[in-house]
Amino acid sequence: MERIDSKTVYEGKIATVREDEFRYPDGSTATREIVGHPGAVAMVAHDDLHLYLVRQPREAVGEEALLELPAGKLDVPGESPLDCAKRELAEEIGKSASEWRELKRFYTSPGFAEEEVIVYLATGLDDASAEAEEEERLESVAWPLAELDAAIEECRDSKSLIGMLLFRDLRRMS
Repeated sequence: MERIDSKTVYEGKIATVREDEFRYPDGSTATREIVGHPGAVAMVAHDDLHLYLVRQPREAVGEEALLELPAGKLDVPGESPLDCAKRELAEEIGKSASEWRELKRFYTSPGFAEEEVIVYLATGLDDASAEAEEEERLESVAWPLAELDAAIEECRDSKSLIGMLLFRDLRRMS
């Protein structure tokens, strides 16, 4: 398929909305509303005892304290996804990691959004400090690794569920 037209109908701080027209190999065309997003990273950060999570309000879904992996939007020009992950880990849970491994890339909702999330495994943790964004209301949670299934059960955030399920599989294989 080929994109033959694109018109931005809304531009916000987090996302844009476009009306794009596509031509398919059979000659037919279709117009689609597409949410543009720069992408994001999420980190499965753990030591021998804990998986580090955050709780934060998610107003769009009416959740006052949604349990999630530390994560962040790829919104700093020129910053690589890995550098974004390192910065966000320090900002959100006050940790740095000496070892990084990409676990998975996935689209959050490819039917209408172009957002791609990269999930990293972050180990070799140490304390770090960075200033969190002013509007963020985060609570850092050191969740016992022995209770990983309970975190998965409580979690309702897709990127966090994907990361924790991949992590659980890795633990079972080792």
